[in-house]
Amino acid sequence: MCGIAGVLSFSSSAFRVSESYLTRMRDVMAHRGPDGAGIFISPDRRLGLGFRRLAIIDLSERAMQPMSNEDGTLWVVFNGEIYNHAEIRAELERRGGHRWKTDHSDTEVILHAFEEWGIDCLQKFRGMFAIALWDAKKHQLWLIRDRIGVKPLYYSIHHGRVTFASEIKALLEDEEQQRAVNEEALYYYLSFNATPAPHTLFSGIQKLAPGTWLRVNEDGHVNERRYWDVWDHTQPLTNASEEEIAERILSELRTAVKLRKISDVPVGVFLSGGIDSSTNAALFSEGEDRPVRTFSIGYDREYESYQNELHYARRMANEVGAEHHELRLRENDLLDSLPLIIRHQDEPLADPVCVPVYYVSKLARDSGVIVCQVGEGSDELFWGYKYWRDSLRVQRLANLLPIPNALKNLGLAGLNLVEGQRASFPHQFSCEVLRRALSNRPVFWGGAEVFSDSQKQRLLSPRLRKRFTGFSSWEALRPIRERFEQKSWDPSPLNWMTYLDLNLRLPELLLMRVDKMSMAVSLEARVPFLDHKFVELAMSIPQAMKTRNGVLKYILKKAVRGVIPDELIDRKKQGFAVPVYDWHHTKYGECVAKEMKDFCEKTDLLQFESVSPFLKRRGWALLNLALWWKQYIGSAAGEPHAIPGPVPSETRPVRHRSVPLSAAGST
Repeated sequence: MCGIAGVLSFSSSAFRVSESYLTRMRDVMAHRGPDGAGIFISPDRRLGLGFRRLAIIDLSERAMQPMSNEDGTLWVVFNGEIYNHAEIRAELERRGGHRWKTDHSDTEVILHAFEEWGIDCLQKFRGMFAIALWDAKKHQLWLIRDRIGVKPLYYSIHHGRVTFASEIKALLEDEEQQRAVNEEALYYYLSFNATPAPHTLFSGIQKLAPGTWLRVNEDGHVNERRYWDVWDHTQPLTNASEEEIAERILSELRTAVKLRKISDVPVGVFLSGGIDSSTNAALFSEGEDRPVRTFSIGYDREYESYQNELHYARRMANEVGAEHHELRLRENDLLDSLPLIIRHQDEPLADPVCVPVYYVSKLARDSGVIVCQVGEGSDELFWGYKYWRDSLRVQRLANLLPIPNALKNLGLAGLNLVEGQRASFPHQFSCEVLRRALSNRPVFWGGAEVFSDSQKQRLLSPRLRKRFTGFSSWEALRPIRERFEQKSWDPSPLNWMTYLDLNLRLPELLLMRVDKMSMAVSLEARVPFLDHKFVELAMSIPQAMKTRNGVLKYILKKAVRGVIPDELIDRKKQGFAVPVYDWHHTKYGECVAKEMKDFCEKTDLLQFESVSPFLKRRGWALLNLALWWKQYIGSAAGEPHAIPGPVPSETRPVRHRSVPLSAAGST
C-alpha cells in the first residue's frame, strides 16, 4: 500500500517535469508511505512518476518503486496489493522469457504480466489496486483502478499535460491546477453524501471509476474503458440448494480472508462484534499459531442514538483467543480530529464514521499492526439494511399499480403543490419517493441519500437554483441503470439496490473513508467481502435466498452459523454510527451552525436561512462541505487557513487498552 503520483506532458506542450515539481506531489502524501520514496523522470523530462512506500510485501530495496522491466521500456507505480501474485509469477516463469529482479514483489508481477498479456493482464489480478504504467515503446500512459474501487485514483488534464495521484492534494501541488467548486458535483454530493465518479468536488479534477482504465497517448488523446462489470461474470445459481450455496459462500469467503493474510508485516482485524467483522476474525484465526489482534471502537457512555457494541466485540475476541484492543471516544475527539479528517478526505465524505475509522486505524498502528482486515461490503451484497426492505416494499407496490399517464401527470402536479408548502423533512422525502414511482424510475437511489431534488432547490443560492432548474440527480445514476438493465440476469429491485451501491456508495463513500482514514496513519485496510470472486458469487445468488421471512442476510447467516456464536448472528443489527444527533445541542452543534453561517456568507452556493432547519439531521454533510471549502478553495481565494494541516500523529494521545483473555468480558 502506497501513494503514487505523476505527470505526462503532451507532445504539443512545452512543459517539462522537474524533480522539485514531482517531489512536492509525492511528499504531500508522505503519510501513505513512510518507509521510503522514489521518483523516475524520463530522459526527455516529459514523463514523471513519484512513489511513497508503505512496505507490506517484499520489504527489500529491490521492490522499491518506480520499477521498470528488464530493458526499461515499461515503468510502473502501484498502490495496493495483488494477492495472487505468486500464482501469476509461477505461470509467467513457466512461459519463460522474463528476467526477475525481486524475490516475491507483486509490483514486478504487474510489469511482466503486462509484457505477456497487455492490458488483458488485469483479468488475472485478484486484489485492490491503483496502477500507473508507462509504456515507453508506444508512448502511452495507462491509469487503472481495481474492479470494486477499493483504491482511489485521481487525474486532471490541463495546460498540455495530465497529472494523476492517489490523493487530490498531490494534484493541487501543481500551481496551474485550478481550485474551484465543481457545481454539478456539489449538486450530486448533496444527494448521495459523496461525489460519483468521474466527478470530484474540484472543477477540472476527476476520479477514475471502479473497474475502469484510462489510456493517454503522448499527443493527449484519451481513451477510457470499463474492463469489468459483475454481470459479465455471474452464473445464476437458480437450481442450487440453500445448503450448497451456503457452503460455497463460506468456502469463497475463507479463501478471500486467507489471501488477505498474506503479508511480511503484522496483520489484524477491525472488530465491531457484528456478523461481518466477527466472521473476519474467526476465519483469520484459523490455522494461526498466535492470537489474532483485534481492534474495537466505542464511546465514553451510552447515547440515545447509539448504544455501545464493545461487549459483543469482546465476546468474539474471547471466542477466537484474540489479543484485543479497545478505544472509547468522546465528543471532543470528534472536534479535535476535524482539521486532520477534512484534510485527509480531500473532498467531503458526508459520513461521521470517518472519525471512529480514523481512531481505530490509529489504535491498530500504535499497537504495531500495519495491515487490518475490515468488513465493508457484506450488507450491500446480502441485503443487510432495514432501509432497503422499506424501499423494496414501496417499489413492489409501485410495480403492482400501473397508472395511466394522465393520472401520473396529475399526481406529479399535486406533488409539486405539496412540496411548495414547505412540508416537513420526512414528508418531503415521501413526496420524492412518489415522484420517482410516478416517473417510472426506481424508488431506490442509493443507500446514503441526503437531500431530495426538491429540497436542494430550497437550499441552493438563487443563482444555482436557476442553473439547476429541471435538473435531477438521476443524471448521475442513468448510466449505472442502463448497464444494469442491459446486463443483469435478474433485473429485480433488490439486485438494483446492490448493483447501485457497488457502483456508487461503496467505492466513493464507504471504501473511500476506509482508504483515507487508514492511510492517514499509514495503515493498510483490506476488504475480504469485496474480493471480486466473492462479489461475483454473491451476485449469482437468487434474490429469494438472500432474505427469507423478513430475515436480513439470511443465506450469509446460514453460511457462518457454527463459525461464529449464534448470539452474534441472531442479535438485532446495529450499524456503526457516531452520536452526532446527541451532540447537536453541545459544542459540536455550535461548530456546525457557526461554520455553515460563515460558509453561506462567503460563497454563492447555499442560503443559510434554508440550510438552518436541516443542521440537526444533516449537519455533518453540510459541515464537511463548509470546512472543505475553507481548507481547499477559500484559502486559495484569499480566505485565511482556518483549517490547519495534519497534526503529527505522535502528538495525539490515544487512550486504549489490551484486554487479556481472562478479562475479555469485563468492562
